[in-house]
Amino acid sequence: MANSMKKLAREPLLHFLLLGAVIFVAYSLVSKHTSSEPGKIVVTQGQLASMWEGFTRTRQREPTREEWEGLIRERVREEVYYREALALGLDKDDTIIRRRLQQKMEFVSDDVAAQAQPTDDELNAYLQAHPDSFRVAEKFTFQQVFLNPEKRGKNLSRDTAQLLAQLKQGGKTDISALGDAIMLDHQYDALPAGEVANLFGDKFAKALEGLSLGQWQGPVESAFGVHLVFVSQRSEGRVPALADVRDAVRREWDEARRLEAKDKFYVELLKHYTVTVENPEPEAKKVAMNGVK
Repeated sequence: MANSMKKLAREPLLHFLLLGAVIFVAYSLVSKHTSSEPGKIVVTQGQLASMWEGFTRTRQREPTREEWEGLIRERVREEVYYREALALGLDKDDTIIRRRLQQKMEFVSDDVAAQAQPTDDELNAYLQAHPDSFRVAEKFTFQQVFLNPEKRGKNLSRDTAQLLAQLKQGGKTDISALGDAIMLDHQYDALPAGEVANLFGDKFAKALEGLSLGQWQGPVESAFGVHLVFVSQRSEGRVPALADVRDAVRREWDEARRLEAKDKFYVELLKHYTVTVENPEPEAKKVAMNGVK
């Protein structure tokens, strides 16, 4: 019973329903007050505190008396224009205002969703359900010597075979002096497979997976030409333990929870409405379509 109550307390939908009730009651009280005195403007203590905090946070100091009086005048000016604009219906069918109000409602749902605190079991379940999002990529430590097909021409195969034989003989060799120039390093340490593909191309990265360790091999084709390659180390890709990626999993879990909660919130709000779409297609489009034989 206790576990069920704890689970229920973490459910964002329950928070939304409670919040909805609070908003409804508050709106009723505010509407009742403003409707009885529509011409009265009250700058509340809460608004004054917010104005004071905003000024001091931005300016890193308290406002002077003149600045404070100016802030209050601007707050009253804003309220006057706001009420008059509503009275004239200027908020109706304004896409920017509608989208801003939608955003504010979504911010409310985001704040409620952010209160959910996942357990390690929930995070681990999310990790196992989305392994590719957190997988540690396969990594390669290798050396490469490049041969340019355009420069070597018909001698490419001969030159590649001779250079491979030279490298296989061993001994101390400065590989930077071998082969042809290219804007790539001759050695890479623990380079993830994705970065290998970005630098050399998918075909080269795929070929590295099948090369034996500890010996020069080739030719291996890349997006630039051919290479002779020495792979000294290869670490297999894996799904890490939760302890190694907990922060990343938490961020992804939070985002998934936020989207799920936002959808639930919208579905609950939608239940209060009957939606009718009078014309699924714009009239201009219908006329154009009717003219097509």
